[in-house]
Amino acid sequence: MGRPEHHEDEVLTIKAAAELLDVSEQTLRRWDKAGKLRAKRHPMNGYRLYLRRQVLELRRQIHSGSERAS
Repeated sequence: MGRPEHHEDEVLTIKAAAELLDVSEQTLRRWDKAGKLRAKRHPMNGYRLYLRRQVLELRRQIHSGSERAS
């Protein structure tokens, strides 16, 4: 059998992360600059990539009221 899938280890594009968080891509760029949700950069094209587990954790915090999106 193959390796089990680890969905939380996958990376998301800025568009997918923004949709999961229900914020704009520009908001994610600001959060990256501010250090709130740091993006990794794709080695070939420099696009921002977000770890799914970090995005889901931030979404949980936002929905629990412990973090406020700006």
